[in-house]
Amino acid sequence: MASKKIFGIVLAGGEGKRLMPLTADRAKPAVPFAGNYRLIDFALSNLINSGLRQIVVLTQYKSHSLDRHVSQTWRLDGITASYVASAPAQQRLGKRWFAGSADAILQSLNLLRDEKPDIVVVVGADHVYRMDFSQMIEAHIASGAGVTVAAIRQPISLADQFGVIELDTEDPTRIAQFLEKPKNAVGLVDSPDQVLASMGNYIFDADVLIDAVLRDGELTTSNHDMGGDIVPDFVSRGDAAVYDLNRNEVPGATDRDRYYWRDVGTIESFFDAHQDLISALPIFNLYNSEWPIFSQQLNSPPAKFVRDSKGNLGTTIDSIVSLGSLLSGAHIERSVLGPWAIIESGAQVVDSIVFDRVRIGPDAVVRRAILDKEVVVNAGATVGVDADADRARGFTVTDSGITVVGKGVTVT
Repeated sequence: MASKKIFGIVLAGGEGKRLMPLTADRAKPAVPFAGNYRLIDFALSNLINSGLRQIVVLTQYKSHSLDRHVSQTWRLDGITASYVASAPAQQRLGKRWFAGSADAILQSLNLLRDEKPDIVVVVGADHVYRMDFSQMIEAHIASGAGVTVAAIRQPISLADQFGVIELDTEDPTRIAQFLEKPKNAVGLVDSPDQVLASMGNYIFDADVLIDAVLRDGELTTSNHDMGGDIVPDFVSRGDAAVYDLNRNEVPGATDRDRYYWRDVGTIESFFDAHQDLISALPIFNLYNSEWPIFSQQLNSPPAKFVRDSKGNLGTTIDSIVSLGSLLSGAHIERSVLGPWAIIESGAQVVDSIVFDRVRIGPDAVVRRAILDKEVVVNAGATVGVDADADRARGFTVTDSGITVVGKGVTVT
């Protein structure tokens, strides 16, 4: 780590409309993921593992469960001035909420002025990945640029889903253009079938970040967005560098999961990210002890797998089962079960994601579905079997056929 004072900002105020109904009662970064975690745990774990010790989480939308999770889970050593702290919208610049991610930083400049860092690492709170930011910080310092943007290689066919970075032909470490979801992207010189997509992670010299958000705050034409307004401003002035994730070496990573990154902003991508976890050789490996993903460890008993009252055996295949869960003569396949899930005799849970304290009754069937916390599926009921019936009951069904049942619903 460079001998400069580094400060971390996690942008966690997003509403997450595309993840409804999972975000009906919580902020997007607080959505449970992979059984034991919340989405924000990945960003915070990367920062902590990278050596950052002063981090604020800027929150706004339905932030209670997120603020509680941060305060209960991310408690650092106060003696050495180490902390992870939530910083809710405080209306310091008038009676208004954050108008965008850049405005969130503008309204929170008191945090930077208090700590007086040299460098600020700004990251999103809702991506699943591993990254050593200390290496990116060193690259940023060496570049001399005001901002460095983290980027990951993606197929050119997916360019219209990302903010795409075009490199300077004379200096490939610099950004020539920052294009939002381009239809006719140009491939990389060394890999014509790929583009560099922004990961939503940035490193700034602190003074230029403060100057940039102050200037942006005065523009009535701006959307006050980090990726849409602040970074393009740096690019236009030739002051933006790029950091290709393929330069990043994370301890314990394998060739299979080394450069994994997924934006879980939709139900489909959220579902697919869980499927990435459960194979014998997962695309994203939760079991890398050299770069752990931290979260709150609940006081829970181990998961338990038992015969049912008639002596019938259950089966669990290619699945993740969290602490406190009890599976009795049920069939679980290609699924992720959160803490304290109860799956009873003869029930089937296939290709599904089950959040905390869900109960699935005898002979019930759940297929290709996401069940939010404390959902109860009564004996013999089905979810994900008949899309029309699911819609008629008020459940969300995506175009790809994933059924989502909201928090606390009883399915009959």
